[in-house]
Formats: sequence, structure tokens, C-alpha cells
Amino acid sequence: MAGLLLMNCSMNAQQTNPLLQHESEITGIIKSMTLEEKVNMLHGKNMFSSAGVERLGIADIEYADGPFGIREEMEPHSWKGLGWETDRATFFPTGSALAATWSRDIAYQYGKAMAIEARLRGKDMILGPAMNIQRIPTGGRTYEYLSEDPILSGQLAIGYTLGAQDNDEAVCLKHFALNNQENMRGFVNVNVTERAMREIYLTPFEMAVKQGNAYGVMAAYNKVWGRWCSENDLLQNRILRIEWGFRGIIISDWGGTHSTVGAAIGGLDVEMPGNTYMGQALIDSVRSGAVPMEVIDAKVRNLLRVRMAITPVPKDKANKEVTSQPAQQQIAYQVASKSIVLLKNADNLLPIGKKVKTIAVIGDNATRKMAQGGVGAGVKALYEITPLEGLQTALKGKAKIIYAQGYEPQPRARRGQNANLDEWKKKAETMKAEAIEAARKADMVIFVGGDNREVETEGSDRTNMNLPFNQEELIEAIATVNPRLVTVMVAGAPVDLRRVNPATKALVYSWFNGSEGGHALADVLTGKVSPSGKLPFTLPVRLEDSPAYALGVFPQKAQAGSSDVFVDLVNRDNFRAEQKADADYSEGILVGYRWFTTKNVKPMYPFGYGLSYMPFSYSDPKAEVKGGNLEVSFKLTNAGKKEAEEVAQVYVARPDSKVERPKYELKGFERVSVKGGTTQDVTITIPMEQLRHWNEFQHAWNIEKGKAIIYIGTSSVDLPLTVEVEI
Repeated sequence: MAGLLLMNCSMNAQQTNPLLQHESEITGIIKSMTLEEKVNMLHGKNMFSSAGVERLGIADIEYADGPFGIREEMEPHSWKGLGWETDRATFFPTGSALAATWSRDIAYQYGKAMAIEARLRGKDMILGPAMNIQRIPTGGRTYEYLSEDPILSGQLAIGYTLGAQDNDEAVCLKHFALNNQENMRGFVNVNVTERAMREIYLTPFEMAVKQGNAYGVMAAYNKVWGRWCSENDLLQNRILRIEWGFRGIIISDWGGTHSTVGAAIGGLDVEMPGNTYMGQALIDSVRSGAVPMEVIDAKVRNLLRVRMAITPVPKDKANKEVTSQPAQQQIAYQVASKSIVLLKNADNLLPIGKKVKTIAVIGDNATRKMAQGGVGAGVKALYEITPLEGLQTALKGKAKIIYAQGYEPQPRARRGQNANLDEWKKKAETMKAEAIEAARKADMVIFVGGDNREVETEGSDRTNMNLPFNQEELIEAIATVNPRLVTVMVAGAPVDLRRVNPATKALVYSWFNGSEGGHALADVLTGKVSPSGKLPFTLPVRLEDSPAYALGVFPQKAQAGSSDVFVDLVNRDNFRAEQKADADYSEGILVGYRWFTTKNVKPMYPFGYGLSYMPFSYSDPKAEVKGGNLEVSFKLTNAGKKEAEEVAQVYVARPDSKVERPKYELKGFERVSVKGGTTQDVTITIPMEQLRHWNEFQHAWNIEKGKAIIYIGTSSVDLPLTVEVEI
């Protein structure tokens, strides 16, 4: 039913655009407005709102920060919270966790749940989904973004968008475009081939605009081809509006506006959060003739389209009950439980057996909450079940749990102070000894480590993939006294597993998994739920194996004496004009798994990988071009005793292509539930449009005729079925 619902919504989105239902009325409104009233709509009124026109009964637009939970209520002109209790929201699993579900239907439910909570708070537009391609493993916002693959990212963004907008809440796709690093994001200039830009980095946005009818887009901080994204005519006017037919609003990232005339002519509709450039300066520019009135009217029209498509919530109706509600909490659980990835399970150590009577749970992340931390949007969660709490609930009366922290995060130096590292090191040795003793006494050890929200954070990229706080040494020491070791990585991005993988029998990726993350993890570890998540990115053996690092084009160095890292994260519009740096995307279209498969570089764990407790097998592949689509069918067998879900993946190769191609590319996928001991027929329909490539000579999309090899399987390297078809 959910799949049918999403399909119908997608069809409706293509047939009718709610943004175009009030054009005549909008024309009349614009004619009745003064220049001052028009311009007053084109910049921030408060930190998270832009003005309407009270005289005409047009409500303000209220923005909900955070793509994975509705941020707390803020003071009008600062980042400080108001200290309310009703704004405690559900913390949903972050972007990479949602992507690990590989499910459009789950993404739809995610967007719906976010919309319901945003409406309770009187919000009109969610600042999400965050959907930039995960280009580098160390990216500070990898946890927030969806995937390294444009088709997976785009399909999930469509689901999120439709789920939110079907429930009267606009989305704002971000960050448009090529915001693939945090270091120097405020001034870095991206140099990328036209083909790579179109095929890899813009495709998810195009899908969400065309198939999801997204109402909003946020301009990124960086430059592309020498022009700020917030005043980039190619991106905002020619591609987004003219080519893709976008009819909603383009807002700046906070502080990401750099000029008046450039931004106005370049396509930006709303400067956030202030009015430095699109306030009085814009009025003056119109009166001087530098900005035509037609440009202003077009921006106001875009805003009014969104305003009239979304029902405003009266201020006296908002914030009357606690934001987080049981129905949304259950959706958070469903996302979390279907996102968890089982990477390794030697000797079938998992699920936890009945003979296990004593379990040592070790690790700071077993008790650490991840709703907030670092820089950027967080969630003031109503509650967050930690891994330890989840296991204690699931194993109550079945097994004794011994907890040892094992390690703690290294203290950071505060301004004017030094971090007390000597004291931290002494404490670390004591914690290590306690953890080893706990492991020695247990039948099984569950180590819960990884990163936290201070390590993975907006505003800066990690310098490496190493596990922080000496976790590798602790894991190896634990394994020597108790080899029955399960390691759970709580992280939103790739980590280095070279020392962890051989030391542990079972390995699980559990993400920053939201309010219900602890319950979801416990249900997977105990076997109540069979793991079905798949990696949305490649886990490289070494950081240097990933393309941008292998080619030496990341990290870059800033020029003209500017800082390597953009530090001023609160006053985000304080960009120094002399700061310069180039990001050369020299890998072209070979991003993520495309690089690893094409260059024959073996990853630690490949894109799309994830084990199940049930044995699945694939058979009887067929493929045909039918009705403008490529239809791929096969049989999927669950030889186990219990029902379980598998994510089937379809990759396509074009061996006779006259242009550069990866070895193969993901073109379709489907999450399928199969009862134990049964075989299910599966058909995956791939629009022919997804087989296109960008012709850089014609500056247009082409679909090459000729042979296509279809690969079907369970990850980007485990593809047991092949079938050929003529395109």
C-alpha cells in the first residue's frame, strides 16, 4: 500500500503543480503591493522567518531548521533557544541512516513525520532534505547527507519531499549545489566538468524538483565555476528554473548572500537571515534601474506561490502540545531498525543466543546521546534511547549486563585554556583496565564505539577516518581476553576499520539513529529484527584509496593568507573577500563506488553491502525495454525460516560506449520482504531517462543505443546475475 501511495503521489506531482494554482490571484496581489512591501518579503524578518504582508493578510513564512528533526524555538535574532518545553521534538535518524534503508516508502514516511511535527510548531518549510553527494569520506556533514550515489540520493529525496508536501509542509532542498566539503565552504570555488556536475551532483536535485515538485531550494555557500551559488545564473536561472521548471523559492544559506544586484539578477529570492543586501540596498537598486521591477515581481510571485500552497498555522494554534508524538516516534523506530547494517557475522555470533547469560557492554557511545553536538542544526529531543538502554530493556530477565565506559572523548581546549591531556590519559588507562576486566567476566562483549556529533560536525571536515579516543587499542585489548566480540560503529560517515575488522567477530553500523536508535539496535542484535540496511557509501580500506585523496585534490590549501578552516560559524555572513581556494573535482564522474570498481581498488566494505540473518539468493534474470522503461525481473529466494527484507540492486554497464563510463552504475533498487522458505518474483522498473549521459559537445542529454549489461545482486560487488539487453 505504501508503495502504491508513493507511486500515485509521484504521478500526481508530475501532472499538477500546486504552486501554479493561484496565478491570477497572485497577479492581483502583486499589483496592489508597494515596492517596500515587495522587498520586505525578500529577506529575513527573524532568524527563521521571512515577512508576509500584514495589510493584505499574507502570513510570514516560518522555516523549520534541521533535516532530521525540528529545531527548538529560537530568540528572534540569535541562535539562543527560548527554553520552552513544548518544542521537544522527535530526533529522526540522520541522512546517511535514512539512505541505508534504501527505501522510497520509508523516506516518504520520514518526510510525513517531519511535516506533522513541523506543523505542530507552526512551521511552513523544512530546511531539508540535505542531499549533497558524499564525495569525501571525511566530510563534516556526511552524516546529514544521503549517499555517494545520485540515483539513491534522488529517490530518497523524492520520497522525503512528497511525504512532507503531501502533509502541508514545504521542503527546501539543500545545498544547491556542489557543497561537498565543510572546510573553506564559505569561499571555496568548485571546478568540475559539466558532465560530472550534471550526472553526479545535480541529478538528485533534478529528481526532487521534477518528480517531487519541491517548493524550496537553498543556495550553497560555495562558488561554482567562479560564481557564488547564491548569485549563480547558470545554476539558479538557467538550470533550476528554465530547464527543470522550478516554480518555488530559492533562499540563501544563512549568511550566504554576497551582493545586491548579483543576487537579485542571479536568481536568489530570499536573503537569510538578515537584510544586508536584499533590504534597503535592493530598493535603491530598483529605483536606480540596476534591478528591473520585473525581477522583484517574479521573486514575490515565487514566494506567494509557496505561501498559498501551504496553509499557514495561526500563531495562537502553534506550540500548544509537545512536538514529539508517538506516531512519529514509531516512524523514527522503523527508519532506525531498517537502516542498521550488519557488515560481519563470523561463527553466527549474532543474533545473541539464549545461552548468553552475561554481556559486557563497553564504550562511551553506549550511553552518549547524539541529538545535539558540534556545530549546526540539532534536535532538542523529547527523549533518546541509548544503545545501553535499548539492550537493558530487550534483555531484561534474559541476560545480565555489565557496563564499562572504556574510553571517553578527549577534552577540547577552551579559549584561553589548555586541555588537561595528562589527566585524560591517566583516566583513559583506568577505564581501559575496567573494560578489559568486564570483558573477561562476560560470555559476550558488545563494544559500542565510533564517532560522535563533536567529531562529525558542520563547519569542518575530519582530518582522517581514524576512530577517535584510542578505540582501536581498546578493541584489540578486549579481543585478547574475550574473542566473542561484537563491535557496533555509531557513526554517520566512513571510519577506518583496518584494526577493528580482524579483532571482532561481528561488526555492525548503527548510525546516529535517532530517538529510538537504542531500541532498534537491541532488536537487531537480539534477532527480533533481521538486519536489512545497506551501506549508502563505500567504506574504503584506507582514506588514500578514495578518489579525491588518491588524486591529491583534497584537502586544498587556501590562498592569499586565508584560514584553512572557516571558523566564524555564528556570524556566517562574515566572509573575507581575499579568501580563495579551489576544489578541483579531478575524478570527474568516478565518485564513490564508481571509482573503486572502475579502478579495481578493493574497499573494506562496498557500497550497497549489508548482511541478513536469513540466506537470500537470486535467480532467473530477465530484462526488456518496454514502454519507455527498462524492466528488470528476477526471482528472490529466502531460504531461512523467518520473514526478512532484502534490498535488491540493479547496475547497468555500457561496454560499447563511445564515452567514458564507470564499470557499471546503480540504476534501480527495491526493498523486498520475503517470507521464510519462499521465492518472490521481483520487477524493478528503470526509466530510460536514468540511462542517459551528458554530452559535453552538444550540452545536452543523450541515450546511447547499443548493448547494455544488467547486473543484479545484493551490493555493488556481489552481483550474481547478468542479462543483456539492446537499448
